[in-house]
Amino acid sequence: MIAELLPAAVTAYDTFADASGDVLFPEEQAVVARAVDKRRREFTTVRELARTAMAELGVAPAPLLPDRRGAPRWPEGLVGSMTHCDGYRAVAVARAADIHAVGIDAEPNLPLPEGVLDAVTVPAERARIAELGASHPEVAWDRLVFSLKETIFKAWFPRTRYELDFSEADVTPVPEGAGAGTFGFALALEREGPDARWLSAARGRWTTGDGVLVTALAVPRTTLPGQRRG
Repeated sequence: MIAELLPAAVTAYDTFADASGDVLFPEEQAVVARAVDKRRREFTTVRELARTAMAELGVAPAPLLPDRRGAPRWPEGLVGSMTHCDGYRAVAVARAADIHAVGIDAEPNLPLPEGVLDAVTVPAERARIAELGASHPEVAWDRLVFSLKETIFKAWFPRTRYELDFSEADVTPVPEGAGAGTFGFALALEREGPDARWLSAARGRWTTGDGVLVTALAVPRTTLPGQRRG
């Protein structure tokens, strides 16, 4: 599912099954030494997928340790993103020379828990969610908007180290076929922060299947503002 959402310069893998063995480096094992089994399986599987993607790019296996926000720290010269939800794991990895930033996310295709919607959306998004829910009820649009924001944040934070609030991203999902589409968004930083134009110019994609929502965003270097398109 994930590979179809990303450009060819991004190597992406996903799975609905967990790794068959423990493929962690000692440093990674220390991170999940006290974790519950579910957390350990998720952590292990996405790293197995990541090292498969890295090998395809000619990069040797290396520990992928989380930073203070839980995002993986990639080897020099790579950008990437990981995600997992119940029954699904995915990674996307690219050379930094080709891709400026990448973010992916996966969520169950189910409504958000009661009381969460207002905390993670702005009024304009809630109006879109209501309209889309009436015309395309097969998609949990509130959960999709949440996933789109997670994807944006994953692309944004590693490059800026600025923590976006949910209210600082206004996303517009666009259905384009059965259970799939694109999305655009606007970033409006409420505090002094980095220039957001490089990311706001991007457009992402999403799809559904097997009870899962999958969202992805990649920013090729050739499409950054001020650069000539290749």
